[in-house]
Amino acid sequence: MPRPVSKPGSPAKPVFPRSSGSLDYQALAEFRYQIRKFLNFSQEAARAAGIDPQQHQLLLAVRGLPEGAKPSVRTLAERLQIRHHSAVELIDRCVTHGLVERRRDGSDRRQVTIHLTPKGERVLSELSLHHRDELRQAGPELARVLQAIINGGNGRRRAPSTK
Repeated sequence: MPRPVSKPGSPAKPVFPRSSGSLDYQALAEFRYQIRKFLNFSQEAARAAGIDPQQHQLLLAVRGLPEGAKPSVRTLAERLQIRHHSAVELIDRCVTHGLVERRRDGSDRRQVTIHLTPKGERVLSELSLHHRDELRQAGPELARVLQAIINGGNGRRRAPSTK
């Protein structure tokens, strides 16, 4: 995907290079719509569970780290695509609510890692079950639209076959 490039003398207004191929704006819009629907579901589910959506994202990031990755503030900030200080504040809120705890690394006491508490595990497990069910219901449409974009199709529903 082309990255925005700045015009000389106007760094605040990025300019996107023109694509030589045709774009299917309906498919791209439909894909973003499907993502927004899922994200809205996710935010509402987190609130119904009594936590902020960002707290849910942190719990999932800690639990879902790739094998061998340490749940450090730096790693979690990267996984959540937020700044380091924002990750620290989010972790502080989760510690206050009893969802995560900080631990000193056994091999390097200067390093702090973040771990789910039993309460955090329970909340994440409940939310993850609801998310899995939602993805089983909404996922096929999201996958269909994404596949149409990847394959260069138009992303529109096909009329049912009359055969």
